Amino acid sequence: MSRLLLLDGHSLAYRAFFALPAENFSTSTGQHTNGVYGFVAMLINVLRDEEPTHVAVAFDVSRATFRSAEYSDYKAGRSATPDAFSGQIPLLQEVLDALNITHVQLDGYEADDVIATLTTQGQDAGMDVLICSGDRDTLQLIDDRTTVLYPKKGVSDLARMTPGAVTEKYGVGPDRYSDLAALVGETSDNLPGVPGVGPKTAAKWLNTHGDLEGIVAGVDQIGGKAGQSLRDHLDQVLRNRRLNALVRDAPIDVGVTDLERREWDREKVHTLFDSLEFRVLRDRLFATFDTAETEVSGGIEVDGSVLAEDELAGWLEENGGGRLGVEVVGEWGRGAGEVTGLGLATVEGRAAFVSVPQLSPGDEAALRGWLEDAERPKVLHDAKGPLLALASSGLPLTGLAVDTAIAAYLVRPDQRSYDLTDLAVRHLGRDLSGRDESGQDQGMLDFTADDDEAGQGAMTRAAAAVELAAVLEEQVEETGGTRLMREVEMPVVGVLAAMETAGIAVDAQALTTLESQFAAKVATAQADAWAAIDDEQINLGSPKQLQTVLFDTLGLPKTRKTKTGYTTDADALADLYAKTEHPFLEALLRHRDATRLRVTVEGLIKSVADDGRIHTTYQQTIAATGRLSSTDPNLQNIPIRTEEGRRIREVFVVGPGFETLMSADYSQIEMRVMAHLSGDAGLIEAFRTGEDLHRFVGARVFSVAPEDVTPPMRSKVKAMSYGLAYGLSAFGLSKQLGISTGEATGLMEEYFERFGGVRDYLDEVVDRARATGYTETMLGRRRYLPDLTSDNRQRRQMAERMALNAPIQGSAADIMKIAMLRVDEALTASDLTSRVLLQVHDELVIEVATGEAARVEELVRGEMGAAIDMDVPLDVSIGLGRTWHDAAH
Repeated sequence: MSRLLLLDGHSLAYRAFFALPAENFSTSTGQHTNGVYGFVAMLINVLRDEEPTHVAVAFDVSRATFRSAEYSDYKAGRSATPDAFSGQIPLLQEVLDALNITHVQLDGYEADDVIATLTTQGQDAGMDVLICSGDRDTLQLIDDRTTVLYPKKGVSDLARMTPGAVTEKYGVGPDRYSDLAALVGETSDNLPGVPGVGPKTAAKWLNTHGDLEGIVAGVDQIGGKAGQSLRDHLDQVLRNRRLNALVRDAPIDVGVTDLERREWDREKVHTLFDSLEFRVLRDRLFATFDTAETEVSGGIEVDGSVLAEDELAGWLEENGGGRLGVEVVGEWGRGAGEVTGLGLATVEGRAAFVSVPQLSPGDEAALRGWLEDAERPKVLHDAKGPLLALASSGLPLTGLAVDTAIAAYLVRPDQRSYDLTDLAVRHLGRDLSGRDESGQDQGMLDFTADDDEAGQGAMTRAAAAVELAAVLEEQVEETGGTRLMREVEMPVVGVLAAMETAGIAVDAQALTTLESQFAAKVATAQADAWAAIDDEQINLGSPKQLQTVLFDTLGLPKTRKTKTGYTTDADALADLYAKTEHPFLEALLRHRDATRLRVTVEGLIKSVADDGRIHTTYQQTIAATGRLSSTDPNLQNIPIRTEEGRRIREVFVVGPGFETLMSADYSQIEMRVMAHLSGDAGLIEAFRTGEDLHRFVGARVFSVAPEDVTPPMRSKVKAMSYGLAYGLSAFGLSKQLGISTGEATGLMEEYFERFGGVRDYLDEVVDRARATGYTETMLGRRRYLPDLTSDNRQRRQMAERMALNAPIQGSAADIMKIAMLRVDEALTASDLTSRVLLQVHDELVIEVATGEAARVEELVRGEMGAAIDMDVPLDVSIGLGRTWHDAAH
């Protein structure tokens, strides 16, 4: 049976916009996406649950329709569309195009009319019809085979409105709903009802007289005040009825036969979801549906088998001389792993799979020899985890030629997913599932039922990786990233795997004590907050209860208005406290800080492995600038300059068998990069003379002697110097420093007057990026910024700020990776047993073995200081201590 699904695009996206906080859903270029995200999330659920065969989404064109032509106040009084929602409808339509879902709109008509017309066509064709809309006018379309999915809250909770459900809720059936709505009115459409007449009275009249025509015919028989009110407003009721009746034969240019559900365009989905930064939503989409339109030339063909005992050595002798793709089957994480199988494949497609636990001594020796031979090139996808697992299983791998996830990241650094299956389709036009473009299984491998399914998948993925590597290497070369890949990113994979394996020791007792102390701070702050409002024990985490206390009970100045009331987000409450200094706000902000710290510490406690160490996971392909990301737990999130952050760092300690921790970081690395890239003589002079940078700059900007630069002066130029590297505006600087916009503008003008090279560089880098479409770091890492030419001012300005920052932050990230590699290589090449544990921002944390501190410090200073040649020196600060905090400097 055919099933037609029709959705009201504007209505549902608008509901989603208010259901999801705009501040939590925006891209790095500043484009708000909460309406699009909420709609698409709902769409995935409905497609999964209802399994329609035909789909369409209807949109409004404008408020000018035949209804507004008859009644000028139709829908008048609606609030203006929020700026954060503007521009999201075109984005949503782009998503629908990528998903191959038809969207329809018609000048002079509303989306409901389009839906009514398609519903009528579907009913006439014998289809089951589902309508998903937040507009109650669609209830008039319901019948035994037509159901409205009406959102009760946001767009995630949908009520199934059947004929029985409509009758139960409104007292009349769907065929009389528009009559009832004409009598009681519709506030959202600005259609006033009969004064004093509610749904119950209107339903009673309709059930007595049959329909609105019957009520009009017997209007003189309806007594009481309500009857007189009806007679006084009868013309209004009839107008309402004309306006709320949906058009069932609108002249649209599609029919239901055109709406058959189609496979989506995988490449378009990837490209668009990348730009919208919908990583989780894309994963849900592909996890929920396995059909996507792909331009495929076939599957990945391999000629292989699961090897029997004592067959691996011979296979490696015959095939292991050239480049092999490797797929590791097993588990890894928290610094440990276990390998259960290996898939191997040549570029020509010859393949093999071995069960590692069942290897014979001869095969194990042959495998270990091949894995450890750096002259035998290996290709892996997302190699760090497999490398960790292999090392944990006593089978360390060297000779990693290409990590296809890393190569794909360098080609498209803003992509949000580097799944091997998708990369094979995108770059090879090949389907790892083995289906050709017709969807028929090609029977890639002829396995018997007794063979391990893991073998087939592993060999296929190994073959895909080795074939993909060649294509991606060409693309990396075309984008100028070959040196970056071979000399930086690929070697970093192995270093990170070793760092994750090592982890960092923690003082478990101190960690537990700290959690208790933060819990006490949470309780104290809560008690203080309640005391400030006469011991009213509200939930401090409830926005609704906070709104009531702040703006009703306490009568404090209103914050920014949202659909659910006035915002209680952190920035708004901080501003409110600065204005009022109310004790309740002070305690509330303290409660939030303490809660955040307690959650951080609880996360650390859960992350302690059996060896008493925390093994964070580093991600190389998340930040388009090249910075590493730390997860599970995120050690980059620990505050650096606060007392609480320092206390958290005190629980990270030197482990047994080692003497001390060493912290080594670059001083003002991003400012040094800006000095080098801009070639500004003043900044270069400051760094070469070793003067305090911000005092030097302050002396020039304020035209005073360096010794006369006051702390407030220094703070201003420091904020501005770093802000310029992030595209800080005069308004942003004024807000950050608490000064007027005029003063901030003057400060920036004085800065550029003295440091013209910086001004010229910042102008040039944006112009060059707009012309080429990308920025580059000192090592050639590209960041593509298509929004530099966007018609959307907000997106364009955000892209300009990213163009300013990407070469500076990206170059600093590249330098940090080179430094980490040099330090690790130097430690490995020496007879030292000290090791690198962490890389956090511009800092390396090293665990120093007994008696090695002096040699390690000399080595670290030399290697980090010589990481790259610049017009200014790299300054390295080093500290030693039992804890991470003690080693800070």
